[in-house]
Amino acid sequence: MANTTGLRENKKLRTRRHLAATALELFLERGFDEVSVADVAAAAEVSKPTLFRYFPSKEDLVLDRFADHQGEAARIVRDRPAGQTPVAAVRGHFLDALAAGDPITGLCDHPEVVAYQRLLYSTASLEARLGHYTSREVELLAAALEAESVAPLAARLAATHLVTVRHELGRENWRRISAGQSAAEAQPAAVDDAEAAFAMLADGLDAALPVRRS
Repeated sequence: MANTTGLRENKKLRTRRHLAATALELFLERGFDEVSVADVAAAAEVSKPTLFRYFPSKEDLVLDRFADHQGEAARIVRDRPAGQTPVAAVRGHFLDALAAGDPITGLCDHPEVVAYQRLLYSTASLEARLGHYTSREVELLAAALEAESVAPLAARLAATHLVTVRHELGRENWRRISAGQSAAEAQPAAVDDAEAAFAMLADGLDAALPVRRS
């Protein structure tokens, strides 16, 4: 029974990935607004109802990869070592991601990543839908902070600041890449911006949020 369940889940995951990959290929080739959900379903050889079972909206076909990062900030805070504040943990993770050229930081000049980010930031409906994923990210991080006895309002405010800084740094790095800089050329400024942004948060949030005791 367990094996059957595992096979079913793997099939669903493969279908989901196939739908997202097919949609992205069409969107990059023809433009997001020029491709309908029916076009994606036909290209993926599924029905529209099947597609909507996996993705609630056309925008979610593009933004699915953000779902993998929704719980990232919360996980970073939960798993931080003793003696470290939430700001320091998120800062350290972001700087490590910059050094690794992680696409989530915006500091990645791989052609496929550049094409994806250009699609994202040039399509109004995608940017609007991205707010849904951001809100969920804030909720998860706030819950992680509340689990450490941070008051609910303080937890939501802190989570909003931390998530917003991560996203805005990513946007600024994308602007550099979009303007023609390579990731290597943009990295020093990206690191400086990250250090300055998290320093701004540390001055206030570190006084309000708990240091990990154990």
